[in-house]
Amino acid sequence: MTGISADAERRAAVHAALGEPVRVAVVDELQRSDRSPKELSALLGVAPSLLAFHLDALEHAGLIERIASSGDRRRRYVRLRPDRLDLRLGAAPVDPATPMLFVCTQNSARSQLAAAAWRADRGGPAASAGTEPADAVHPGAVAAAARAGLDLGHARPQRLETVPEGTTVVTVCDLAHEQLPSVPAWHWSIPDPAVDGTDAAFDEALDLIRRRITTLTTTTGTTPTNDPQEQR
Repeated sequence: MTGISADAERRAAVHAALGEPVRVAVVDELQRSDRSPKELSALLGVAPSLLAFHLDALEHAGLIERIASSGDRRRRYVRLRPDRLDLRLGAAPVDPATPMLFVCTQNSARSQLAAAAWRADRGGPAASAGTEPADAVHPGAVAAAARAGLDLGHARPQRLETVPEGTTVVTVCDLAHEQLPSVPAWHWSIPDPAVDGTDAAFDEALDLIRRRITTLTTTTGTTPTNDPQEQR
């Protein structure tokens, strides 16, 4: 006996959830950067109460999740679940030749991995820096990079000083994002693999970063922004 498959039901729910321009705009933006609800409200020109309604619909369809910041626990970020989205929305991807600067707090793991992955996967210029740099790159990051064919053997943590003109900044650490209110940046809320410290944690962080890089270079969104006032 034939019938409607569970996958067909799931995809129908996704399409139904995206049957409204505001929700499509939200997904477009989240393909590039995790955002706080306040940032989304300001970027899209949608009242907070109406935005909350649309976010509820997207969350119910399994397209987004809302997570607490690992920096300021009062703050929440909205993050896309790309594994639940079978189509690309938006166009005009980021040019891989765009100079990139990846930032985390200590510049010892996530931002180092992101810069190395960008250079390897997209062939463009990429650097990394930290707001409170450590003395050395975490051995777990060096090992994860080696397992993935990347080289961090000579990398050293650097302090974030100035951002060269024309450079796109991506924060990969909630705390760094919240420490840089004056720096326009996209944000990827990547869990700190050093908290767990296992090979699996570092491998997962690198995998998440590489997936975000793929999305960033195949979709579009608004220009980078940062808003330190969001406390939802």
